[in-house]
Amino acid sequence: GADRGGAEIAGSPTGLASALKHIDAAVHQIPMDANPATAHMFIMNPFAGLGGGMSKLFSSHPPTEERIKALMALRGI
Repeated sequence: GADRGGAEIAGSPTGLASALKHIDAAVHQIPMDANPATAHMFIMNPFAGLGGGMSKLFSSHPPTEERIKALMALRGI
């Protein structure tokens, strides 16, 4: 829902999808130092760079690939 709202405000989902790709790449290179209680406040899952296991337990965000796919389906906004 937040991604859709952001795409509507921006007028196009393409820029947001591109930004998500770049942020996701950075998170996987350098994991963020975050508290699981505040993970929902990040634009991206701050534990994504940690791999599977415990990081998925605290995930408050859908996978980036799903978010980008949903955004690209909104191109007609």
